[in-house]
Amino acid sequence: MRILLNVSLLVVSLLVGGCASLLNPTEDTPEAPSGPPSAGSTIVYAVVGASDVIGYGSTKVCLPFEDCDGNGYAWVAARQLRSQGFAVQVAQLGVPAAVLSPSFHLLAAQSGVNGVSGNITQAEAPFVRRDATVVTVFAGANDVNVITGALANDVGAADTNAFIDQKVAIFATEFQALITAIRDRAPAARIIVLNLPNMARVPYRAGSQALLRQWAQRASVGITTQAINPAKDVTVIDLMCDARFYQPSTFSADGFHPSDAGYAFMAGEIVRAITTASYPAPQSSCGFMF
Repeated sequence: MRILLNVSLLVVSLLVGGCASLLNPTEDTPEAPSGPPSAGSTIVYAVVGASDVIGYGSTKVCLPFEDCDGNGYAWVAARQLRSQGFAVQVAQLGVPAAVLSPSFHLLAAQSGVNGVSGNITQAEAPFVRRDATVVTVFAGANDVNVITGALANDVGAADTNAFIDQKVAIFATEFQALITAIRDRAPAARIIVLNLPNMARVPYRAGSQALLRQWAQRASVGITTQAINPAKDVTVIDLMCDARFYQPSTFSADGFHPSDAGYAFMAGEIVRAITTASYPAPQSSCGFMF
């Protein structure tokens, strides 16, 4: 079962070991969450996620933990913010093929779903810079693949809906724990999360059997509506109900990772969420959920 991309796990593990020295966290802990940054101020941007963080699928991909000014959403957003007069420091923490938490990592191992490299809770949250003023989090797509992969391997097959719903409930608890851990690391940061699109509708699943698409739909819609959208102390960017995220041009050739156009769209929403005091709440229901 493919989870994300074929990245050398040896390279990832070496880079994880060295990430703390690259990030240079400070001991100065701000006292309260920040609003939109003031004009001309410095934005310390910590980026949490999987291969999307390094810009996989774009025409310029960065190595994990590298600031290479690539074409993923982190660097596109940083360039847009700089063009508005902000000074921006990017500290990207993405681990390709990572799932949310140890429990989903264990589910992959126990159910024969190969390719998971680690989890965001352990490999990334502890290294968010303490002086971060913005943190973005994009998680869940790999977890959906683990859930559907487990079902395809007959784990939970006795009641597939109950199995999916149980994993969604676990994701919800552990996603909020991740947000709390990030908030503990960076008390003044504006935390922005991107919810999941309906993974049954992305090109990656176009050729899948109907049952796999049904599982992907239930899992991804459940994660978005029950875990990400209700998360506390965050701003949510609504990919689930945005028609732009279902256009073929949004995706790279693998049909799973965004293209340059997809990353640019995501970056534009991230910039808007950073710089506006009132970003719209995600929709509770839309046609793309079905």
